[in-house]
Amino acid sequence: MSTCFFVTRSRKNVRNIDSSSFSSLKACTGIDNIAEAITLLELNNWDLVAAINGVIPQENGILQSKYSSEASQATVFGPPSRSEAADAAAGGAVPPPSSSSSSSSPPSSSALAYCPVNTSSRHIVERQPRMLNFKVEYRQRCVELVLEEGSTVGEIKQILESELGVPVSKMQLKGWKSGDVSDSTVLKSLHLPKNNSLYVLTPDIAPTASTSKNSALQESLNQNFLLIISHREAQRDYSLNFPGSRTIQEVKRNVSDLTNIPVRHQQWEGWPASASDDSMTLAFSGISYPCHHLSVCRRSSPANMQEPTEESADVHMISDSEGDDFEDASEFGVDDTEMFGMGSSTCRKSPMMPENSENEADALLHFTAEFSSRYGETHPMFFIGSLEAASQEAFYGKARDRKLLAIYLHNDDSVLSNVFCSQMMCADSIVSYLSQNFITWAWDVTKEANKARLLTMCTRHFGSVVTQTIRTYNTDQFPLLLIVMGKRTSNEVLNVIQGNTTVDELMMRLMAAMEIFTAQQQEDIKDEDEREARETVKREQDEAYRLSLEADRKKREAQEREEAEQVRLEQMRKEQEEEKEAIRLSLEQALPPEPDEESGEQISKLRIRTPSGEFLERRFLSSCKLQVLFDFVASKGYPFEEFKLLTTFPRRNITQLEPGSTLMEAKLFPQETLFLEAKE
Repeated sequence: MSTCFFVTRSRKNVRNIDSSSFSSLKACTGIDNIAEAITLLELNNWDLVAAINGVIPQENGILQSKYSSEASQATVFGPPSRSEAADAAAGGAVPPPSSSSSSSSPPSSSALAYCPVNTSSRHIVERQPRMLNFKVEYRQRCVELVLEEGSTVGEIKQILESELGVPVSKMQLKGWKSGDVSDSTVLKSLHLPKNNSLYVLTPDIAPTASTSKNSALQESLNQNFLLIISHREAQRDYSLNFPGSRTIQEVKRNVSDLTNIPVRHQQWEGWPASASDDSMTLAFSGISYPCHHLSVCRRSSPANMQEPTEESADVHMISDSEGDDFEDASEFGVDDTEMFGMGSSTCRKSPMMPENSENEADALLHFTAEFSSRYGETHPMFFIGSLEAASQEAFYGKARDRKLLAIYLHNDDSVLSNVFCSQMMCADSIVSYLSQNFITWAWDVTKEANKARLLTMCTRHFGSVVTQTIRTYNTDQFPLLLIVMGKRTSNEVLNVIQGNTTVDELMMRLMAAMEIFTAQQQEDIKDEDEREARETVKREQDEAYRLSLEADRKKREAQEREEAEQVRLEQMRKEQEEEKEAIRLSLEQALPPEPDEESGEQISKLRIRTPSGEFLERRFLSSCKLQVLFDFVASKGYPFEEFKLLTTFPRRNITQLEPGSTLMEAKLFPQETLFLEAKE
């Protein structure tokens, strides 16, 4: 609540001051004793302003020092002159009566205003400045400011310059509801609500290069690269996805697990020249995005091959880059082919498979090449890969695509090997039948190390029974052809065909195994079709359920959007109301005080009827401008832009008159009844 106090005219009037005025003095100074108050006034030569400032510290006092001397000289005990009243209405301050220049000086934020109480005293009220809150956003930063409404836009920019480090000349402050404003604009003239949101634009200041570069590098590290790696020996492609943060070394280790080629033995093609270091990430290696093609194989070192001589025609040497696979070929003495008229005693054979091969696929590549060299290009297409991979290919696809697995076990020490390979395995009918219905996998058990390795693989995939069966066959019973059928629980060896057979018998046994497999395959196909039908129904139900959830989600999102829109409209309405309230309060505070009826001035009594039927009554000086009347109506919630002010008889639109005209000139003196009407 504003505090009112009085100023006495002269000493002789001090004893005639009423008790209500001393109550006001007590409220201002806190002095309870009247005698003490009188003594205080006498000490200050009956200057009430000086007396109050003597009790209240200057920096916290109600009155500013610039007005104390003026107020002591003014004869404020009694009605002011007509010019003083007009100046007070315009600026809200009491000017000195003898100075014309002071009346044009701008009012202070702590200006004094007359507040009439009775005919013998006038009250002076201090108006505290209104504070405004600003939340200013700039890129990733947010600055909160609190300023008086008497501040300018330029002062806000100066504060932001120290906070953000952005020069005022390159700063654009946006978010004003009234559009763009200049730096000299006073906040009070914008009629702002208490809380405001602004943002800073700096079109002349581009983001730093380091920031853009770092964001681009971070984005490339998060990208996924598709590497299509071709394994040349196995004639197989691998499609691998790696994030850009993976190193080339990690890629090579993963490829080593797939191909069983150690990293040190890998020979690559396709890496860009920039990928010179294995510790480099894929994002910085220079490979193509999103897909890049590579190929890998086992690195081979030059073999020191000797020309065959009469002394050393039976020596064959194989080695890799590390010397791990080096071995001398065994000497066979008299070759088995000599007994069947297929060679001479001077012809020596290289082994079908190296003894210490690190990778099963490499061993089978060697086996296939040696088989073709010995018996020609017409032979079954051997599967290049591990026994596990061959089983996966034969047994674990769709039921219609499954095949039998034929495992060919070769032994060069058996006298039956050459006949079986040349006359049985290379027969056109056998080759065609095996290619259509079987996955054929081969292994050489001539060396004890390779045989032990085979037994280990068979134990892992087929069980100890099959392993024991292979153990029981002696060398002369080789080669063997094992026919394996995949079942739900375990794989089953249907037949073991020994080397001492004919083409017709081999074909009959293959066909018999095929009949058993076909019967089992039909059952598997039926079960698979029924399972797929159930899964189809389940997928359809899941899809229907998903669509239902999607419809519910869309409905919920639509409802949420509608609620959000309602919240947004409500927020806009509140902001508009706050803005209107801020304007109303600003206009209400700017209104001059209502003159007293007995002040001696010419007063206009105006009675204004609102659209709701209520009446607004107020007294105005006849010299008061029409703009003051318009501001008074707007302060009551009827802004000039939305309502027009009309006289009853004759009917006149007052809002169309010049706002600078006085009430006397507008013929609104001494009294008039007006009514408000909404504009169309």
